[in-house]
Amino acid sequence: MQKKLLVYVLFVSLLAACSGGDKAGDQYGGVSHLHPDSRRSEVYGDVKGKRADKSHQFGYYRHQKSPIMGDKSARHKPPVLDRKKLARDIGRLTTDLPNVNDAAVLVTDDEVLVAYDSDTANRELTADQVRKTAMSVVPRFYHVYVSDNKMLIRDVETLSSLNTQNKNVTEAIDAVIREMVKTPQGLRPGKGSSGGMGSGR
Repeated sequence: MQKKLLVYVLFVSLLAACSGGDKAGDQYGGVSHLHPDSRRSEVYGDVKGKRADKSHQFGYYRHQKSPIMGDKSARHKPPVLDRKKLARDIGRLTTDLPNVNDAAVLVTDDEVLVAYDSDTANRELTADQVRKTAMSVVPRFYHVYVSDNKMLIRDVETLSSLNTQNKNVTEAIDAVIREMVKTPQGLRPGKGSSGGMGSGR
């Protein structure tokens, strides 16, 4: 009986000793070798238990090759653009513009095609807003084409079922682009700016 009681007391003592919480790490001011920034709550947006409004914060990320000193084995895949997410974001931002009611967006490896439905009186201004919206989301080397021709919405949607491995995909995209450039493309960019216009084909 006493042996069981002794084992139980030792077990409870061991559990109590291991449950020191975060107090042991605080002797270094909240800094650990894995996360050298002592402002954890501010970095992660948690201020006194409340989530901060992220639209007012800067984007910050610190990356180290490896959390283990001297480890050179950490290899990461190169970053890849999520074209579907880019298209979704461009579409949402485009329909937030005044007078734009519907938008179909296709993002390829170097082009953005935006066909939209608009009830604007100033087609050139709306085309400029749509083009600049798309340009603000994708890398600078992308070429952006816009069109307020509602019939092209279906063509852009049809292109979305293709992929880079399909035969004649370049010709199909070029055919839609030729139709898109017949409509206003927005104000011409100033000197020294590529502006994302022109296909380079």
